[in-house]
Amino acid sequence: MDDVTIYVTAPPHVTSGKQVAVQIMPHHLRLGLVGGTQWFLDEPTFGVVDVSESTWSLEDGNIITIYLTKAHRGELWDAALRGNKAVQLDPMAKEDEKKKLMLERFQEENPGFDFRDAQFNGGVPDPRSFMGGVKYS
Repeated sequence: MDDVTIYVTAPPHVTSGKQVAVQIMPHHLRLGLVGGTQWFLDEPTFGVVDVSESTWSLEDGNIITIYLTKAHRGELWDAALRGNKAVQLDPMAKEDEKKKLMLERFQEENPGFDFRDAQFNGGVPDPRSFMGGVKYS
């Protein structure tokens, strides 16, 4: 409901986060090396990012983990980034993700109930607008 996580394998010579340059913008993400002349990832994000709540880290010595917080909670993104059409959700996967978001929303709003086996008849409604929409805490 709230965020998207991107994992990128760092180049072999990168041993510290101080060697990595990451620019997280509301509609764009850039990833490269400090002092480099090019970005090896320079793509628009699928949705609007809350920059102040987003972050990144170098984990396990070679994995760059980027946490993008969605500006619009509960919004379904077809992919993290718009540039690679091959990894975007197909219509069936999109319906599955909408179902997961809706069930997560129901669980959050009704902590005493178990919605794991809930079924939807027909199309899954948009979790951002269904019955008053997503509540912000």
